[in-house]
Amino acid sequence: MSALERVAYADGTTTLTGLLARPAGTPRAAVLVFPTIMNVPPVIETKALALAEQGYLALIADFYGAPVADFPAAMGLAVALRRDVDLYRARLRAGLTALEAIAPNLSKAAIGFCMGGQVVLELARENADLALVASFHGILETGRNAPAGGPVGPRILVCHGDADALVPRTQVTEFWEEMDAAKANWHFHSYSGVGHGFTNPHPSPANGSVSYDASADRQSWAAMLSLLGDVPG
Repeated sequence: MSALERVAYADGTTTLTGLLARPAGTPRAAVLVFPTIMNVPPVIETKALALAEQGYLALIADFYGAPVADFPAAMGLAVALRRDVDLYRARLRAGLTALEAIAPNLSKAAIGFCMGGQVVLELARENADLALVASFHGILETGRNAPAGGPVGPRILVCHGDADALVPRTQVTEFWEEMDAAKANWHFHSYSGVGHGFTNPHPSPANGSVSYDASADRQSWAAMLSLLGDVPG
């Protein structure tokens, strides 16, 4: 396994830079990793490298194409990006297109953390060509007035902290109902007493809503690897 490689790609006129982790041998499958609202904090690089250690080719997507100075700056960039759902989803698909160019013959999965966790559910809602999506402490609602109504092809794993202040329990049950209506194949793991951002041992000090939980981090990662093992090469 090598260090992370920079991968240039674009969404329209916006230049983006992904970070690619390659496994030591032939990849088992390719995984698109969507980061947090902070774009690519060190914890996301660690997750991509951990995937490579398990034999997966992993590409970290770039949300903004611009540096993130701090949490307030990230909030401004995220609000602007998510203002138009169609443009937002186009940015996400650009990352998937970049991964396809790197690994055209491999099966694809996508995982995401915090903002990235919501992102992979958006891709599932529009039936992206993915075998699996895994959301870690992501928001469960969509920016669409109408939720997923058509086919949802990717298998879905949601790993959720039950004490997440950003995701009220009504949002959880609405998500279940949305996925059932779309006849999705979904798994939902909820961790009692666990808050938002439970996979990040070094959360931004400007965001007090994030709290690490080592057990939930470990259990959710194991669940994701188990389902990834079902993805054909």
